[in-house]
Amino acid sequence: MDGLIGRFTNLFKAWISRLLDTAEDPSVTLDYSYERQLELLQNVKRGVADVVTAKKRIQFQSDKLEGSVVKLESQARQALAGGREDLARAALERKAFAQQQLQGLDTQSAGLEQQQGKLVESERRLAMKIEAFRSQKEVIKAEYSAADAQVRIGEAATGIGEEMAETGLAIERARERTEQLQARSAALDELVESGTLEDFTGTSSSSLDRELEKIDSNQLVEADLARLRGELGAGAGAETQQLGQGVSR
Repeated sequence: MDGLIGRFTNLFKAWISRLLDTAEDPSVTLDYSYERQLELLQNVKRGVADVVTAKKRIQFQSDKLEGSVVKLESQARQALAGGREDLARAALERKAFAQQQLQGLDTQSAGLEQQQGKLVESERRLAMKIEAFRSQKEVIKAEYSAADAQVRIGEAATGIGEEMAETGLAIERARERTEQLQARSAALDELVESGTLEDFTGTSSSSLDRELEKIDSNQLVEADLARLRGELGAGAGAETQQLGQGVSR
């Protein structure tokens, strides 16, 4: 039985190793292997229960045979006391057969007892291995979860870094584009102001209009100057005339 469990354990380890190599999440595989080992332990426990049941049956048969031996012994005495040696002989023959059966049952019971002891020991060792595997499984699962979380955090951090780098480049491009547009706007304003570039939107006059407006403005200024000279000249003449009249009086 120990050899069978050992071979099964080796095959099971090899199968688990191959499964772990191909599994995406080892936690699932570890839990599954733990369940399989629990099933194996249950099978061993059922084997122990079956052996115990067989022993109980043998013990029951042994008790019946022992009762038959005692009864046949008593019947042989009664037959011999009654002068029936033939009946006594028959009872003793049946007694001898029953005793042979008892010996066979005792041998079977001893074999079952030995087998039960091996199964119980195998169950104990297997239970210890399974408990050790369970503890190791939980540790591995915790380490895997931590490592997986670290990888995910690292990937997330890397993604954030790349995104921020792209955002920085976008901001830089936007700033350069804004400066280009501002420079172009200033250049256009300067060209329009100098008259080199006419504004056809209707919001400002052309260079010709500005020259004509300048001529009109100059004419208005000259007219106003002439008017003021005339007014000043007329005022001075009237004042001279008034002074002359005062003297003559």
